[in-house]
Amino acid sequence: MLATEAQYMDGEEEQEHPAHGEMVAHIVEKLRHDILEHKFAPGSRLVENDLTHRFHVSRGPVREALRRLAAEGLIEHLPNRGALVRKLSRNEIRELFEIRIELEALAARLAANAQDEAERSRFSQAIAPIYGSDARSAPDYLEENAAFHSAIMDLAGNRQLHELALHLQLPLLMAQVGDVLSASVLDDSVREHRELATAILTHDANAADAVLRAHLGRAAKLALARAMD
Repeated sequence: MLATEAQYMDGEEEQEHPAHGEMVAHIVEKLRHDILEHKFAPGSRLVENDLTHRFHVSRGPVREALRRLAAEGLIEHLPNRGALVRKLSRNEIRELFEIRIELEALAARLAANAQDEAERSRFSQAIAPIYGSDARSAPDYLEENAAFHSAIMDLAGNRQLHELALHLQLPLLMAQVGDVLSASVLDDSVREHRELATAILTHDANAADAVLRAHLGRAAKLALARAMD
């Protein structure tokens, strides 16, 4: 069961906070983490009064943090309801995944064809967590997943492609399925990450393309299965 907002307000934050200039970024980071961990599920309200109490700040930093999260597409402001964690429709999920699959398939092919050994070594180091044998929680997996896909984009070496992908809200897409990431689902995803890494590191662009499409296609089905019109 999801915790209520109030359960995250009392005693959660440390008494020592970042300097004033870093406070907004601190709040953004914390709230983004909570959304991706499904502590605030899609559709949940983010109440300003609760947040000012939680972070021991005035409304100014909270409102700026909420504006930044809205710019990222993680929350939305609705009349008479305030700030809510954005909940994508089935159509929005389908469209975003259709675009994302094509962009990331291209990135996987480019990464597989990359020849610079120093960059390939950095890629290997960046994706090392996917080979860990410990059981993963959903929040841990989501962080590992984001780092893995980012490493592929880095190795692909196409800055314009990377920027386009960032605008397609992968964190928001993953937040839609945060509560259905069972142990078996996580095991399948980690296995697919390893298969994709192998294809990239062995310069097999066709295999990288195929594995990536299957991997994100399965994620799309999970998201669509629980989405509302």
